[in-house]
Amino acid sequence: MSIPDYISPIIGYRVWQWVAAGLKSLNGEPWSPGKPLAAACRASNRRTTVGRAEPAHDANDAPQEKCRCGVYASKSREHLRTTGYERYGICGEVNLWGTVVEHEQGFRAQFAYPKNLYLPLKMLPITLAEIQSRLQALTLYGSDIFVLGNGETISLWGKDSGFDPAGLDYLIERSKRYYDRRQQDRTLKKGDRVAILGQGIAVVERADETEVEALLENKTILRMRRNDIAWNRQNMRWEAEVLAVILR
Repeated sequence: MSIPDYISPIIGYRVWQWVAAGLKSLNGEPWSPGKPLAAACRASNRRTTVGRAEPAHDANDAPQEKCRCGVYASKSREHLRTTGYERYGICGEVNLWGTVVEHEQGFRAQFAYPKNLYLPLKMLPITLAEIQSRLQALTLYGSDIFVLGNGETISLWGKDSGFDPAGLDYLIERSKRYYDRRQQDRTLKKGDRVAILGQGIAVVERADETEVEALLENKTILRMRRNDIAWNRQNMRWEAEVLAVILR
């Protein structure tokens, strides 16, 4: 999608819902990749003498000064933040052109298309595989994509260059820190279940930094070295692949 050469677009700011198929307005209106969103008036607040509703003006003749139709955009990201809209999705810059009605804090435009997208960290998955899957729909818009992380604006994907190595390095380090914290926070304790290779599931009766005792379903007590028990991320459980010492 390209803006006509004779058009000098106005830059506004918006918030979109980020769904599997791509972008939607907060009211559910889908934005299609490669195709500008064209305003259409849905106003029908004037009635004839026989009580039938009439549109305030032609549906495709939007926006109008005395109507509320048009594609909305703010004049700044700060305005989106202070009004609370920013928390509802991903924000970004949007190109506005055609007929544009200006207001004190924003615009209503005839045509609009995403220019840049800014992704808050809280909306990104942890693993790079999941991130890439989620980003596929966004890259189809051909808009530059950035990550908002800890006060930084980090380039993640560019329409002319693809994924940015610096952005990927940032996400790799973020993923590593996350799993390091999870590993530190994940303490094996009494009542946890451990899958013992070839013997079944055991429930932890006692655990310290060096040794663990666990009870199998047949009431057999196993004694294992703590280092022989590891958290399996794929199976989401504790597992031990070594032979344990049977107490009884």
